[in-house]
Amino acid sequence: MSAPTRPDSPVRLEALIGALKGRGILTEDELTARQAQTDCASPEIGARMVARAWLDPEWRRLLLSDGSAAAEAMGVSMAGAPPLGVLEDMPRRHHLVVCTLCSCYPRAVLGYPPHWYKSFAYRARAVRDPRGVLAEWGTVLPKGVEVRVVDSTADYRWMVLPLRPEGTDGWSEDRLAAIVTRDALVGVALPQVTPRTVAV
Repeated sequence: MSAPTRPDSPVRLEALIGALKGRGILTEDELTARQAQTDCASPEIGARMVARAWLDPEWRRLLLSDGSAAAEAMGVSMAGAPPLGVLEDMPRRHHLVVCTLCSCYPRAVLGYPPHWYKSFAYRARAVRDPRGVLAEWGTVLPKGVEVRVVDSTADYRWMVLPLRPEGTDGWSEDRLAAIVTRDALVGVALPQVTPRTVAV
């Protein structure tokens, strides 16, 4: 006896979309807008949010109190997305974000999660040996710095507001955003001032 044939994922997806449209839950315009939002989401959005927080104390307060509202204020639609929390690094506290169950990630402001973020090895070791994981990225923190591991979930997504590097006084928002990488927004790396960025 042969196994039953399973429909392809695209066929099932089209059927689901058709059912949602048929019940008035979703319109074609909403679907198109959501697809466009997903396609343009990238870590550059999160980097811009961080750079603005480094320059504007009022914006920083908004970002830390309500990350979703801050994203909306930058023109990023958070409709249907879980709340966005922002973790502020301190001189003696560093944050590392992980999703221990799957790959929950603030896609609206960071784009698609990298493959390593979704891997079982990262999800397990980030909790068990966070300093070891950080060291693999070349991020070695002083012994007096606490590493706080925070779990992103289906109910709440997180990104990191890293410490502003020394030597960036007088920099523009564009220049600051350029040194904030996706890895820094997750907490596995730190923003770096290199000879190249200094010369910009």
